[in-house]
Amino acid sequence: MTTDRRDAFLSSPVLLLMSVASGLCAGGNYFNQPLLHSISVDFGVSEARAAATVTIAQVSYAFGLVLLVPLGDMLERKRLVVALMLLASAGQFVSGFSHGIGMLAVGTAMAGLFSVAAQVLVPMAAALSDPQRSGRAVGLVMSGLLTGILAARSVAGLLSGLGGWTTVYRFAGAAMLLVAAALWWVLPDSRNPTRARYREILLSMGTLIRRFPRLRSRALLGALAFASVSGLFSTMALMLSGPAHGLGDTAIGLVGLVGVAGALTANMAGRWADKGLLQTTTGVGAAMLVLSWGVLYAGGTSLGWFLLGMLTIDIALQSIHISNQNVVYQLLPQARGRLNAVYMTSYFIGAAAGSALGSLAWQSGGWGATCAWSACLALAAGLVWLWDVRLERRQPVAA
Repeated sequence: MTTDRRDAFLSSPVLLLMSVASGLCAGGNYFNQPLLHSISVDFGVSEARAAATVTIAQVSYAFGLVLLVPLGDMLERKRLVVALMLLASAGQFVSGFSHGIGMLAVGTAMAGLFSVAAQVLVPMAAALSDPQRSGRAVGLVMSGLLTGILAARSVAGLLSGLGGWTTVYRFAGAAMLLVAAALWWVLPDSRNPTRARYREILLSMGTLIRRFPRLRSRALLGALAFASVSGLFSTMALMLSGPAHGLGDTAIGLVGLVGVAGALTANMAGRWADKGLLQTTTGVGAAMLVLSWGVLYAGGTSLGWFLLGMLTIDIALQSIHISNQNVVYQLLPQARGRLNAVYMTSYFIGAAAGSALGSLAWQSGGWGATCAWSACLALAAGLVWLWDVRLERRQPVAA
């Protein structure tokens, strides 16, 4: 693309459409979280079996990060993005027309695996824009991704209140079809000038893990932090719909709007990182993560405390996550795509493990057990942060 065309791309509605697509893809993995009680009742299964769909979504997404995102360095990106979105749409329709928990699990796995189209769109935005302004392009697409994740639970709760929980998946499937068609119409072709082999790309990610200790420390830190927060995501609908609060899907979705504060925190954490306060931001986030579980425990009987706990834990997670990304991207700038794949894979593996462990804790001891176990994960994240501080003293990021 010429400079003029790159400038036109950056100022055009195309970037906004890419942002919407990223948010729709990523948010689709979180639709089920406020619907678990309704799914459990409708299919006549235990709440633990319904909550397993949260884990399935995150595990399949992690597989997509490892196996499908690297295809962006091999194939024409517009075709790849549209194909992935069409397959993710099919998964949403399978979920929306499912007649049992097994069929829902299959649809959830399909949607989760192919929703990594969002992770192909982010570097594509940078490739299509002016290199000197690519940060703005990536920032806009990432903001759409983050907003989609934060708003997904609320939208799901509201749509479920209007037409039942299956309405959420049918609406998402139709929306993905429309957005995929629009992307096919407006996106220019984009291909990596250096075509690497699929096997070489996968193997090189293992080399990066061995080469950079701080990639290992920050990936583990992100995994533990997201695992802790996922204990909340996988059980909050069960707690809020229980005797203490008695909320329906719509009300639970509205409670999830508190998480929008995390988007504002992401911008703030990024500014702190630019000022050289990466470790301070991470440490504050780790401390808030631990403290938030005490507040959330009090939220078991008080909705006010629960809302405060959700606000605190979202701020904590975004502070840690944005700091992690800033550290990881500086390790080897020419390999940011692969570094991101390694980090995000670890991040979502942590989410899947946290969802599963949170569900088991809920089944064995209710809300108190969930809070206790998730707080232990938060403490472990704090210890990993201290390890990363030691690594930084030995070998600063700039080295």
